[in-house]
Amino acid sequence: MKGTVEGRDRATRVAAYALCVDDDRVLLERWRSPSGPAWTLPGGALQFGEDPPTAVRREVLARTSLVVEVRDVLGIDSWRASLVPSNRRSASTDTHAIRIVYAGRIVGGLLDDDLDASAERFGWVRLEALPHQLRAELVDSALAWAAVGSLQ
Repeated sequence: MKGTVEGRDRATRVAAYALCVDDDRVLLERWRSPSGPAWTLPGGALQFGEDPPTAVRREVLARTSLVVEVRDVLGIDSWRASLVPSNRRSASTDTHAIRIVYAGRIVGGLLDDDLDASAERFGWVRLEALPHQLRAELVDSALAWAAVGSLQ
């Protein structure tokens, strides 16, 4: 099969995320990426048999204590890399990540940034401040799909 890495484990990860924009702010998660802290969208992996809108509602609620109304799909991102899973010291995995991004609107709850150990914090970040922030490329893609702001 073209593009596969022979002799390595393979994994496919499907995840759903929400782009929640309120006036001139966007809800983001401060994520501890391999290259350092960066902003990303709130969301996460689907559980087996779970539909994506249910997954994004569950993940946003679990991570932020906020209730999100899931709206239209903004876009689907496909990403592939050779990664070393966090539970192993070596032997990389050929990973294919499929990320579904929805437009979302916060309809309840209070932001609680102490819930999830995988995130440093959550917050509403002003769109004008984003060009000066380290962020996952998924943030830029989602904002472009939604035609929100300009990160020039």
